[in-house]
Amino acid sequence: MQSSPVPVPTTQRAIVQGSAGQPTIAENIPIPTLRPGTLLIKTVAVALNPSDNKMGAAFPCPGAVIGMDFAGQIVDMKPAEGAETPDPDFRVGDMVCGVVHGSNPGDPTTGSLAEYVRAPADLVLRVPEGFPLEQAAALGTPLLTSCVALWSSLAITAMPESPLAKPAPVLVYGGSTTCGTMAIQLLKTIGYDPVATCSSRNFDMVKSYGASAVFDYTSNDLGRNIKTHTGGRLRHALDCIADQASTTCCYASLGRPGGRYAYLESSPKEWKTREAVKPDFALAYEAFGREVKLDGEYGRPASPAKHEMAVKVFRSFQKLLDEGKVRAHPTEVVGHGFESIIEGLRKLKSGAVSGKRLVVWIE
Repeated sequence: MQSSPVPVPTTQRAIVQGSAGQPTIAENIPIPTLRPGTLLIKTVAVALNPSDNKMGAAFPCPGAVIGMDFAGQIVDMKPAEGAETPDPDFRVGDMVCGVVHGSNPGDPTTGSLAEYVRAPADLVLRVPEGFPLEQAAALGTPLLTSCVALWSSLAITAMPESPLAKPAPVLVYGGSTTCGTMAIQLLKTIGYDPVATCSSRNFDMVKSYGASAVFDYTSNDLGRNIKTHTGGRLRHALDCIADQASTTCCYASLGRPGGRYAYLESSPKEWKTREAVKPDFALAYEAFGREVKLDGEYGRPASPAKHEMAVKVFRSFQKLLDEGKVRAHPTEVVGHGFESIIEGLRKLKSGAVSGKRLVVWIE
C-alpha cells in the first residue's frame, strides 16, 4: 500500500534560463504538475553538467528550468496510464536519484535545479541505504548517456545477466569523464574489456573503475598504439570528447574490418574518414522516449525503442547499485543553495573542473 502524498507548496525557487539563456535564480516558479507514470521529488542534492551552461547558449528558451541530475525524496506519485496504482517499486518517502531533460524547449517545466523535480518513474533509481546522496545525485546523466551510446549507437546486446562469454575490447576515449567512468563500469559488468584514454594524472582513477589499459591522450601515434594493444580486434569505440583529435584516434584504433563509433557531441562529417566505420551521435535525451525539440542534428523523433532499452538498463543497474558493484564519478560538494549552483556553473564554464562532478546541496 502506498503512503499518502506529502503536502507541498504551489511555487518554488529554481534555476531557469534568463532572457539570453543564461542561468538565473527565479522565485515563485510553479511546482511541476504530475503526469501519468511520474514522481514528484523534493530535491536534496543536484549534480552540475556542462550542458547546464551549453543548452541555454545553443538553444535559449527563457524561463525553462535548467538541470538534469538530482537526488531527493518522493513526495507524490501518479500511476502510469492504464495502471490503478502508482509504481510498486516506490513509496512516498523513498530516497531516489535520477535524470530529467532540463533546459527543454519542448517541456520547460522539466529540470532538476529546483526545489522539486518531476521525473519519469521508470528512469529513477532507489538510493541504497548508506549510499552517499551527493554521489547518488551524480549517477543519472552518465548512466542515461551510456545507455544510448552502448546499447543503441554501438549496438551492444550483452547485459549484466547475460555477459559476453569471451571478453572483447572497447575503446572509451575520455575515460576520466563522467560518462567515461560509467561506461567503463558498465562494459566491465557485461563482459567487455574496456581500454581508455585520458590525461596521465588520471590513470589510477580510470583503472580503478575497471579499465584494463589506459593511454595518454597526448601521446604520439595514439591510435596505432591502441590498435596494436588490442591486436586489431577493436570493433567498438565510444568518444566522450568528440573533437578532431579524438575522432581521428578512434577511427585509427578500430581494426581493419571497421566497426561502430559512438560520439557524444556533434562533429563534422569530414572527420569521419573510413567507410567501414559506422558513426552515430549518441544523444541521451532520446532515452526519454519523447520528441527532442531542438534544432539541427540535436532534434530527434520520439524513440519508444530507445526508451524501452534505457528502462531495461536502469533496472539492471539498480541491482548492480544495490550490490555495491558500481559507483559514481568522483564528486566535490561546492556549496548549499541556489547561489552555490550559479557559482558552480560559472566554475564549470571556465574549464577549471577536471576529473570530478560538482554537487550542490539544495536542502
